[in-house]
Amino acid sequence: MAMGKYSRVDNRRSAASYCSTVTIVVFVALCLVGVWMMTSSSVVPVQNVDVAQENKSEVVKEEQVSETSEGNSKQFEDNPGDLPEDATKGDSNEGGNQVEEKQEEKGEEKSEEKIEEKTEDGSKTETEDGGSKTEEGESKGNDDSNSEDGEKKSEGDNEKKDDSGEGEGDNEKKSDDDNQKKAENTDETKENTQIEEKVETTDKEQDSEKSENGQAVNQSSTEVFPSVAQSELLNETTVQNGSWSTQSAESKNEKEAQRSSDQQTGYNWKLCNSTAGPDFIPCLDNLQAIRSLQSTKHYEHRERHCPEEPPTCLLPLPEGYKRPIEWPTSREKIWYYNVPHTKLAEIKGHQNWVKVTGEFLTFPGGGTQFKHGALHYIDWIQESVPDIAWGKRSRVILDVGCGVASFGGFLFDRDVQAMSFAPKDEHEAQVQFALERGIPAISAVMGTQRLPYPSRVFDVVHCARCRVPWHIEGGKLLLELNRVLRPGGFFVWSATPVYQKKHDDVEIWEAMKELTEKICWKLVTINKDALNGIGAAIYRKPTTNECYEQRSQNHPPICDKSDDLNAAWKVPLQACLHKVPVDASERGSQWPEQWPARLDKAPYWLLSSQTGVYGKPAPEDFTADYEHWKRVVDKSYLNGMGINWSSVRNVMDMRSVYGGFAAALKDLKLWVMNIVTIDSPDTLPIIYERGLFGMYHDWCESFSTYPRSYDLLHADHLFSLLKKRCKLVAVVAEVDRILRPEGKLIVRDTVETINELESMLKSMQWEVRMTYSKDKEGLLCVQKSMWRPKETETVKYAIA
Repeated sequence: MAMGKYSRVDNRRSAASYCSTVTIVVFVALCLVGVWMMTSSSVVPVQNVDVAQENKSEVVKEEQVSETSEGNSKQFEDNPGDLPEDATKGDSNEGGNQVEEKQEEKGEEKSEEKIEEKTEDGSKTETEDGGSKTEEGESKGNDDSNSEDGEKKSEGDNEKKDDSGEGEGDNEKKSDDDNQKKAENTDETKENTQIEEKVETTDKEQDSEKSENGQAVNQSSTEVFPSVAQSELLNETTVQNGSWSTQSAESKNEKEAQRSSDQQTGYNWKLCNSTAGPDFIPCLDNLQAIRSLQSTKHYEHRERHCPEEPPTCLLPLPEGYKRPIEWPTSREKIWYYNVPHTKLAEIKGHQNWVKVTGEFLTFPGGGTQFKHGALHYIDWIQESVPDIAWGKRSRVILDVGCGVASFGGFLFDRDVQAMSFAPKDEHEAQVQFALERGIPAISAVMGTQRLPYPSRVFDVVHCARCRVPWHIEGGKLLLELNRVLRPGGFFVWSATPVYQKKHDDVEIWEAMKELTEKICWKLVTINKDALNGIGAAIYRKPTTNECYEQRSQNHPPICDKSDDLNAAWKVPLQACLHKVPVDASERGSQWPEQWPARLDKAPYWLLSSQTGVYGKPAPEDFTADYEHWKRVVDKSYLNGMGINWSSVRNVMDMRSVYGGFAAALKDLKLWVMNIVTIDSPDTLPIIYERGLFGMYHDWCESFSTYPRSYDLLHADHLFSLLKKRCKLVAVVAEVDRILRPEGKLIVRDTVETINELESMLKSMQWEVRMTYSKDKEGLLCVQKSMWRPKETETVKYAIA
C-alpha cells in the first residue's frame, strides 16, 4: 500500500485523492493504536523511571549495601543450595533472574515503549508467588495487568517491575493511561508527516533501548547487589511513595548514621602494659591468680587462669617487627625481631632446636630426638611399624611436649596434620617459634584437667622427650591419652627410659611397663635409630574390651557409666579407664576410611535417624554443609576478597560446625584450626573423623596462643551469639591479639552485628576490604593494620 510520504511527490494526484489517502492512513493508524491499547498493559512514564532510579541509588548509598566494585559481584553468588535457612541467610542464586530478564527483554524489543526498570543486579523484584507482600497488595488492585499468578508475562508486555517500578501506585497507572489516550486522540488530527516522524523517532528510541538493555544485562552478571525486593528498607521507601523517600526512612538513616558515628568515636583503645609485653597471653599470664595457687605440684601454674574481665587493650608490636616469612621457607627460618628470644637457642642450640643466624632464627634439625632432621625420624617410625602408614591410615596426630614443633612441621610432607602443644615454661617461646614457622601448636600442659579435645579422635599420639611423668598417681596422665587415642591407634614414646640404662630411666621404664600392661596397651616394638642414637617404644590401644574383662585386678578402675568421656572443657582428670565401644554404629568402633577419602564422606556413625545442626537428617546435613562451603570458598573467598592466598598459612575457623570451611580449602598449602565453641552442638568429633583437627573454646575468654599467630580468621555467625554472653569489645581485642598485622578477618553475620564490628575495626584503623549485605545478613572482610595506640593501660593482674 502506498504510504503518505510517497503520495506527496505524486503531482498527478488530486486534492480529493490526497484527502482520501490521508483519511485511510489515519483510520489504519487508529486501528493499530486501538489494537495496541487492548493488548498492552499500563505504561509508566519514562521520566518517573529516571527519577526513581536516581532515588534508588541514593537509598542504596545510604544503606551502604556494598563497597565492592561491579567487577567482583558475581563472585559472591555463594548460594548454598539446599541448606536450611538458618545456615544460608544472605545466599541466593542470581542466575535464574538473569535468564528471566533476558526473556523479558526479547518481548520488550518488539514494543514501542521505552521502559527500563531493572534492579542493580538485573533481577526482577517479582517472584513466582507474586513478589513481595507490597507487590501482592498492588496486584490485587490491578484486574487486567496482574491477573495471572501475580506476574507480568513477557509476551506482548512492555512493563517490567523492580525497585523503581514498584514505586508507582494504581492511581498513578490509571492517570498515565488517561494521559496516553488523550495524547493519542490529539495525534488523530495531525498530518501524516507527524505520524511518520513519530514512527522514525520510535525506531531510534527502540534501538537505543536495546543498547541500554544489553548494557544492563551485562551489568547484571557482575553486580554484587541482591534483588531489591529482598531489601526491607528499599521496599519501605519506594513501594509506598514512588520517587520520594519517607520521613521515617530518612530519620531512620540519619539516626543510624549518628549512632554509627557515636560508636566509632566512642572506642578509646589503649596499649596493654604487662610484664609479658608483646607476648601477653591473658589466661596464661594472670600472675595474680598464679601467685594465689596453693600448689604447683601438678603444673597448675601452667594451666589457664582467665581474668574475670578480659582485657580490652591492644598489645604492642615487637620493635622491628616485619611481615612473616612465607611457607615453606618459614619452616627453616624466621625473622629474629618477630620473636626476639635467644634463651632457647642458648639452651638447646647444641641439639639443633634453634639457632641465631644474623637477622634470622634458624631450625637446622628440629628436636632432641632428631638432631639430623625430622623427616628421617618420621620415616624411621613408619619403618618400625608399617601399619602406621603416614598420610593414609594415620592422618591426625597429637604431639605432646612438641618443643618448636619440627616433628609436626615436617609431617605435612607426609600428608599428616599434627596438633602440637607445649606449656609456656622455661623453654622460652617454643610454641611461638612453631606458630611463626607456620606450624600448628597451642600453649597447654597436661596438669589437672582434661585436654580440650573429644575422646577417641587421634590416630597417633607422639611424645619425644616430652618430660611428662606418665606413671605417677595411678597413671592419670597416660589415661588421659587413652581417652583421646582412637581404638587401634598408636602411642609413640621416644624417651630416654626406652634406650638408656641410668637408674632413674630404669625405674621409669619398669613403671611404664607395668602401667601399659594394666591398661591393655600392646607393646608393638622397641626400635633404635642408629643415626640419632635414640630409641622408641611403640604401643597400640586395643579395639575390644576382652583384655579389660580378663584383668586380675581392677586397677586402674573402669570409669563409671555416668562418666562422659567426651566432656573436655575444664573437667578434672580422673584415674580411670574408659572401655572401647563395641556397638558397630558407635563412634570409635571402626577405623575411618583412609585419607583423603575420609574428608568427603559422612562418618559411618552419623545416622539418618539423627537430626543435624541445620535440621536435616545428619548425613544429609553434613553433605549440604560441605557443598555450601565449597561454593562459598570457590565463588567468594578465593577470588572475590583480594586475598593473596599464597601468603596465608595459619588459619582459624572461629566457629566451625562440620569443618566444611576447612575441607573446602584442602588444596591450599595451609592448615585450619577448627574451633567448636562450648555453647554450640558438639560436632568436633565429626571434624576429626574427616581428617581435620580443632579444639573446644569459649570466646568470652582468651585463646591459648601467642599474639600474632594467625594469618586469617573466619567467623560465621559467631559475634552475634557472643554479644548475648560477653562484651564484644573484649572479643575484638582478642581478635586483634591473635591476628598478625596485615592479616585478614572474614565475618558472616547479621547486618546489625556487621555494622557494629565495622565501627570497632575502623576505630583501630583496620582496612575494610569489602562489605556486602542481603536479607539482613552481611559479609565483611577487613585487614589488620600496623597501627597501635599511644596511650597505655596497665593490666594489674599481669604485672610481676
